[in-house]
Amino acid sequence: MEASKEVGSAIRAARKRHRLTQPQLAELAGISERTVRDIEKGSASVSFAAVIAVAAVLGLRVEAR
Repeated sequence: MEASKEVGSAIRAARKRHRLTQPQLAELAGISERTVRDIEKGSASVSFAAVIAVAAVLGLRVEAR
């Protein structure tokens, strides 16, 4: 699985564990609902800053290897 899809899957799972909807997560992270959907789908066009913002809301840490 490519990295962006792995990140998207992890973010989706964390969002569901926190019982948040995509619109709620978007509002908390200060990004659009569309961006949350793109992150969860593993779209490569999403900015790293958006991924970091969502991860921070969910208490996740993003590492580059």
